[in-house]
Amino acid sequence: MSNHLITSVVVVISIFITGCTSYRELSAYHQDETQCFDRQSEPYTSVVDTHLHFRPFGGAAIPFAEIEEYLDKTGVRFVNVYGIGQSLPIDSSCTYYLDCPGTPALPSIKNDFVNAANYLREKPEGAHMTLAMTFPDLANPEQVVEQIKLFDTEYPGLFKWMGEVNLVKQALFNNHHKATPLESIKEWSEFMAILRERGIPIAIHSDLGSNSDPTKYLYLMEEVLKLYPENKIVWVHMGLSKELSTFDPDKHIQIMKSFLDSNKNLMLDISWRVINDNYFNTTQSREKYVDFFNDYSDRILPGTDFVAARTKNYDVYEEELEVNSRINQYLSDEAFRNIALGQNYIRLLNLDYQAPQICGQS
Repeated sequence: MSNHLITSVVVVISIFITGCTSYRELSAYHQDETQCFDRQSEPYTSVVDTHLHFRPFGGAAIPFAEIEEYLDKTGVRFVNVYGIGQSLPIDSSCTYYLDCPGTPALPSIKNDFVNAANYLREKPEGAHMTLAMTFPDLANPEQVVEQIKLFDTEYPGLFKWMGEVNLVKQALFNNHHKATPLESIKEWSEFMAILRERGIPIAIHSDLGSNSDPTKYLYLMEEVLKLYPENKIVWVHMGLSKELSTFDPDKHIQIMKSFLDSNKNLMLDISWRVINDNYFNTTQSREKYVDFFNDYSDRILPGTDFVAARTKNYDVYEEELEVNSRINQYLSDEAFRNIALGQNYIRLLNLDYQAPQICGQS
């Protein structure tokens, strides 16, 4: 057992017994104040959550200020404020689309507007928050530019991210969602030009396929990257999903490496505990992904994919962050800094912060 892993076990036990641990404040990430990070004594949980839905599909949301408390208590200092691009009808009692097949989950701008209003009201200081536009309907992109202009008018300069947006999400197929037609991708050019000019990343949910056909939808992301090579694109969940839970890790990793090698502006989002539970859950499989992340450590972004429905609470978020962070324990020092300590995220958004160096790193 490695020293890092032994220490991590001790930290987890300590947290369980005392109910608390010590986390650095956001001010500690200013470029002139960073002190080295001691992996032997400091937590392994990620300080950045690039994939946090502050709004649910339907029903009541956890209040914005309460989410701030979750971040403060878990040491998360950088976060993307996602809405949900697809909303359930206001007269639906459902809060999660999988619980109500047949109920439409259709694109809407309302969650992004609520997030912006809450952000301005709360004026968060404990974490650096990046507001995201989650509204675009990639299959019908005709209104996206006008909607961006609306956001520019109502909240000028506030939105620095786009996504999570759905290219293909099989889990929504029972809620009036279909894979984006190939020809629609060509129609993104105008809004992608706006994102490119502003340096705004776009995080795309694009399932690779299913257990019966693991690469059925691979052609869609291939087309996106062929047409928009200069855009900052984040491939959400590395293309994995509940529908693709048994893919050969070697084949999956080889596909990801091929895409990263061919597309300099592509990054991978490794959020969602489904990935941990299905692909990092055995030593052999985990080691393959650790080697992959170490080799491509400047191309990986962590997150939880937590959805802030009022039916959840702090304990759920804390668990989701810990589960999604377990892989961090096995990373090299360089990869740990880039991924868990947020240097990749800071660099991607050109933020005036810096992740600390690892103590003793040569």
